Amino acid sequence: MQIKVPRGTYDILPPQSSKWHYLEKILRETAEVFGYREIRTPIFEHTELFERGVGESTDIVSKEMYTFADKSERSLTLRPEGTASCARALIEHSAYSGLLPVKWYYMGPMFRYDRPETGRYRQFHQFGVEAFGSLSPYMDAEVIILLVEILHRLGLKDYELHLNSVGCPKCRRAYREKLISHIKPVKDLLCPDCQGRYEKNPLRVLDCKNEACHAAIKGYPVLYDSLCDECREHYAEVRKALSDNQVSYIHDDNLVRGLDYYTNTAFEVHIPGIGAQSAVGGGGRYNGLVKACGGPDIGGVGFALGMERLLLALAEGEEEKAGIVDVFVAVMDRQYEDIGVKILTDLRRAGIKADKDYTGKSPKGQMKHADKLGVKMAILLGEDEVKNSFVTVRDMISKEQYQVGHRELIDFIKRHIKA
Repeated sequence: MQIKVPRGTYDILPPQSSKWHYLEKILRETAEVFGYREIRTPIFEHTELFERGVGESTDIVSKEMYTFADKSERSLTLRPEGTASCARALIEHSAYSGLLPVKWYYMGPMFRYDRPETGRYRQFHQFGVEAFGSLSPYMDAEVIILLVEILHRLGLKDYELHLNSVGCPKCRRAYREKLISHIKPVKDLLCPDCQGRYEKNPLRVLDCKNEACHAAIKGYPVLYDSLCDECREHYAEVRKALSDNQVSYIHDDNLVRGLDYYTNTAFEVHIPGIGAQSAVGGGGRYNGLVKACGGPDIGGVGFALGMERLLLALAEGEEEKAGIVDVFVAVMDRQYEDIGVKILTDLRRAGIKADKDYTGKSPKGQMKHADKLGVKMAILLGEDEVKNSFVTVRDMISKEQYQVGHRELIDFIKRHIKA
């Protein structure tokens, strides 16, 4: 019986891996321009971290985590998201005791047990940024501007930025009572999940993807109207900073985000053209998270982007147009294989992407192979070339040919590749 990948996972093969390389390059370069540095955390953590950091009432913790006991009966969980792991690392290594804010980015696989569909997998990949140690609304604006800059650099201009404030614990206590009072008479019309959680965490009802739930609570009180003066001012300053920097947004009263640790600013980015799962990422402020994970009471703000969904949104050909290699060494007579390998090694040591055939193809077959690789130049090595101490270099686009001595070959190739 053939063994296949588990449901909800997939292999990334060439040439698709080149698109991943392109995306990863843009993500890294953009984050580093903004002063963020990479952190890498373990793929699994103690289960308690996500219960405390993400929230026991969330779908992630209650339904979607891959949790297992190791040989010492410790409960471990494959990370379902990156922020809690970053908070744990911040605390464990006392990174908050140095220069603030601490500005990190990460990328890598996450794991959630969910129904697979286009753009949604059980092993998926996220890129995220976290900024710890600032309460400034301009810090919120910076991470949003960073997210928008990533989209622009990827050529993704048809997006919607949804923005809201979920206030602070003080605001939400009063709002929570209003929302429960509104929902209670119609609770029987809600989906089973919302019926079970509306008293414990009524904001989760607003985040439900079931249209029947939204219809049932129509006319619900909006959180914005319950914001305290401090939270209202914070939100106003975030919006002004975005407007001052030409970042368009949509105020969205439905937006509360699905994790318990959010405070104040919450945001999501949607790209309608990729289908039903149009949200490619989002984030917000989480001032209580580090304290909830056992650290000091410092603020934080960040976002995560789904890399699979970004790739869905990338138009064909948006990735770098370069071929797999730039130069192909075609050995016309097999007795000169050793010379061909030496030329190939010299090219690679000079930083030139180069390859050759190792399957015994005919000269014609080797040139077809070179075409499929999309090379710019082919180096032909046959009897005449060996006897006269030169190689024939063919420009694969113009079809012009040049006779080049071995000593001049590297410089010649570099000049013509850049031309």
